[in-house]
Amino acid sequence: MSATQSLPIDISNLCKSYGSVKALDDVSLNIPAGEFLTLLGPSGSGKTTLLMALAGFVRPDCGSIRFGGQEMIATPPHQRGLGMVFQSYALFPFMTVAENVAYPLKIRGVSKSDQSTQAERALDTVQLGGFGDRRITQLSGGQRQRVALARAMVFEPQIILMDEPLSALDKKLREHMQIELKALHHKLDATVVYVTHDQREALTMSDRIAVVNHGRIEQVETPERLYRQPSSFFVADFVGESVSLPVDVAGNTAQLAGRVLKSDLPIAPGGGHRLVIRPELLEVTPGAVPEAANDLSGEVHEIIYQGDSVLVIVNHDSAGEINVRVPANRAGQMGLPSKCERIGLSLHPQDTIIVPDHAS
Repeated sequence: MSATQSLPIDISNLCKSYGSVKALDDVSLNIPAGEFLTLLGPSGSGKTTLLMALAGFVRPDCGSIRFGGQEMIATPPHQRGLGMVFQSYALFPFMTVAENVAYPLKIRGVSKSDQSTQAERALDTVQLGGFGDRRITQLSGGQRQRVALARAMVFEPQIILMDEPLSALDKKLREHMQIELKALHHKLDATVVYVTHDQREALTMSDRIAVVNHGRIEQVETPERLYRQPSSFFVADFVGESVSLPVDVAGNTAQLAGRVLKSDLPIAPGGGHRLVIRPELLEVTPGAVPEAANDLSGEVHEIIYQGDSVLVIVNHDSAGEINVRVPANRAGQMGLPSKCERIGLSLHPQDTIIVPDHAS
């Protein structure tokens, strides 16, 4: 099953205010046809308002939204041809699974025989073949989520919008459905815009991620580049686990506690800067730190076992606490330091992230 043809989405200078609150503050974003783009941000950042503006449920104060070059600002929601998956799934409990899935076809005047055929095909796509006669109340949370997906895609939309559809699922099922959704997107020729506040979910599923904060887009990048090269302290702090330390920057040179930091990444201009340390990128060295790396050595303050890894908290000589994440496998356990032991910590220049401190 695939859509007829995906459409690009072009958003230009979009604004929406509620009183003195700017929910969308001059947002511009281009989404290529067929891309899986995630809007990621904390509660109240504006990501859902942006999705609802795309859906037509929120009317922007200014700006433009174009699907495939066609202006959509004045087009009502039911005429935008969108597939939509809501956080609550919004399924009809008085209908069977098949009737729920076929509903978008029914309101479009599709014949009953074609409704049945297309609904069955959509259910097969989400691995719910044979569930058509069941009631919604007989399904698990994961199965209901799949029904909502099948209903969103049954009429082969060119654009599908998803508003935190996995948030009601338990952790194990949510992670399983992330992989399934990613695989399903590869089967469909549709542009997907997905909203979540879960950064791991965004990293797992997306072609690109747009980080939203206070109604503005902070950065749009692929998951790997967003994680490894954040453009601001907010992005670095929000996406992934990190520890940050204030640094002094002059031109392209940064210093931590008076020692020059080696970094292969560009340093953006700004008032203040911070060194962002990803705990899993630090290396514990048995002897002296290699000359080519940054030396963050210190004394072990605490060791915390967390199942898949061990968190080692180190007191740097002058910069403060630094977190190191060590794998909990046999090799990692054998090299685990002791509390109060002094250890060498090295940070490779390719992993040395220095960003403007927008929070300062």
